[in-house]
Amino acid sequence: MSFKAAAVQMCSGVDPEKNGAAMARLVREAAAQGATYVQTPEMTGMLQRDRAAARAVLAYETHDIIVKTGSELARELGIHMHVGSTAIALADGKIANRGFLFGPDGQILNRYDKIHMFDVDLDNGESWRESAAYTAGSEARVLSLPFAEMGFAICYDVRFPALFRAQAVAGAEVMTVPAAFTKQTGEAHWEILLRARAIENGVFVIAAAQAGRHEDGRETFGHSMIIDPWGTVLASAGATGEAVIVAEIDPAAVKAAHDKIPNLRNGREFSVEKIAGAVAGGVAA
Repeated sequence: MSFKAAAVQMCSGVDPEKNGAAMARLVREAAAQGATYVQTPEMTGMLQRDRAAARAVLAYETHDIIVKTGSELARELGIHMHVGSTAIALADGKIANRGFLFGPDGQILNRYDKIHMFDVDLDNGESWRESAAYTAGSEARVLSLPFAEMGFAICYDVRFPALFRAQAVAGAEVMTVPAAFTKQTGEAHWEILLRARAIENGVFVIAAAQAGRHEDGRETFGHSMIIDPWGTVLASAGATGEAVIVAEIDPAAVKAAHDKIPNLRNGREFSVEKIAGAVAGGVAA
């Protein structure tokens, strides 16, 4: 069956309670537009570069304000509520970049911990070392929902196509990519990466983004998007500020794309041989 999906664009600050209130307001707006699945961005609860300040307000999952609010919104609105991710304190002193999907009864249907850590040095001087504070996830899942088979990723994961291919082969029809892309990398690669993941796997991609200048000084790219299996952008938001975008998702379009270009079925195993200065195949003709 088709369903209406929404991606909520935010500009999260350093206060989880304020961010939770902003999330609630925007999610209610999405539900009022008919969305039955609503996704928020990566780090919905807090964007804070000062690690000491971040740790001071971190909570375990059972006490986290964003988790609590997400559950309450799902139950109140009767929707599938996807907190794209939020920072969760772990018992070992590290942090999980963890997404949550809540069912209409408010129960957690799925958790996903970001697998690939954003450890990069950019041309503009920005340097990020997520692995210094966060524990990487190690498990990908495809969740069977009443309206679609759903796969999960977070932000930097989008640069690792094997994750998406594995979930598509396992039956995913919708891939979710909540993000807080930097402005520099977003300008270069955001849309093309999202569309590539949709096209090469014949799936819908829903990507709620952080957008604009944040309280901690960073700048994120925005442009939340919903993309169909043929790579068409069904809905998109602007570069800055809050937004709610909505699109109709029809899983039948996934089958249609796979029937046209059955690359998931046509894939073959192969080996890779590295040749250094040797002549392959003998004497040239």
